[in-house]
Amino acid sequence: MENIRAKPTTALWLMISVVLVALNLRPSMAAVGPLLSSIRADVPLSFSSAALLTMLPVMAMGLAMFFGMGLAKRIGEHRSIVLSLLVIGLATLSRLVLDSALELIVSAIAAGMGIAMIQALMPALIKSRFSDNVSLFMGLYVTAIMGGAALAASFAPFVQLHTGSWRIGLAIWTALALLALVFWWAQRSALPPLPQADPGPQEAFFGNRRAWLLAVFFGLGTASYTCVLAWLAPYYVEQGWSEQNAGLLLGFLTAMEVVSGLITPAIANRRRDKRGVVAVLLVLIILGFCGLILSPQHLSLLWPCLLGLGIGGLFPMSLILSLDHLDNPRRAGGLTAFVQGIGYLIAGLSPLIAGMIRDRLGSFEWAWWSLTAVIVVMLLIVTRFDPRHYARHIR
Repeated sequence: MENIRAKPTTALWLMISVVLVALNLRPSMAAVGPLLSSIRADVPLSFSSAALLTMLPVMAMGLAMFFGMGLAKRIGEHRSIVLSLLVIGLATLSRLVLDSALELIVSAIAAGMGIAMIQALMPALIKSRFSDNVSLFMGLYVTAIMGGAALAASFAPFVQLHTGSWRIGLAIWTALALLALVFWWAQRSALPPLPQADPGPQEAFFGNRRAWLLAVFFGLGTASYTCVLAWLAPYYVEQGWSEQNAGLLLGFLTAMEVVSGLITPAIANRRRDKRGVVAVLLVLIILGFCGLILSPQHLSLLWPCLLGLGIGGLFPMSLILSLDHLDNPRRAGGLTAFVQGIGYLIAGLSPLIAGMIRDRLGSFEWAWWSLTAVIVVMLLIVTRFDPRHYARHIR
């Protein structure tokens, strides 16, 4: 089977469109943490309830992964992403008029469904259109996802400061969805259907042990990301920081994610065995969490820097490890959809667990310790991903 390769000019515009789409995949969640104290002043929310604003969209992302590829087969990948951008844009815009915790949570779930539809499709699209540099372009795509988080985390508090409304701070990101929609719509002629998998028995990822191991690995890594996204800013507000400075700190962390998301896949693209690269990223995360617990006020930029570099590289590398297991773009896309579906269901629980720990113990420190232990487990798991044995585990 031949991979689809776009012409250089077409590929450039397609990649720009992919980046603009990716920028929309985190602001609906990333803007919440820095504005949480203002939201809680207007809307009654415990920390456990506030966790639902991050948990439920992530859970929705997990569930939607399982029918994202199916929808693309019915209406086409281009229309699927158009529909998803419309859902994200409308869910974000609706926050201008929402008055209750339930309404906020429903808007978050809707945005999560739209986000998941896009994330289910993009790995297969990238593997088919940019087959010679999958790691590089996956890094660019994932970096754009984290760039959207950085924008929202950094600027949402300043939007609130200058407009006097946290609702505008949450809803202004609709503009990103409109911009992406315009560019993506213009690429409709450049997106023929994805190639079908070779004839034969359909893969049963639910019964495959390696697929589950990849999903657990992705889920545990994403749990760190979602917890940091939800609770880093509130953690520093409790340490006496202003919302604006806590938001900037989260923005700095996500900026480091962007740097790592660009550099790490480019480095890993040169080697088939990527375990060493992933292990370094995991060690950086461990050091970042330990610093956050033991010395949050001293070297306060170093710990988010280490966390950002580790988490930012781990996210694309987790997807690349999945993509590397299979050569066929549609089957590889199906595997990454399964990995993300299960993984997001696992990761979605982490903000709620951390919020419950905060409500019960009065501090996020035990949540950070728990995540540190999780990363140590991931160091053991990554030793299993020897590329020489990929064909043995998933055929």
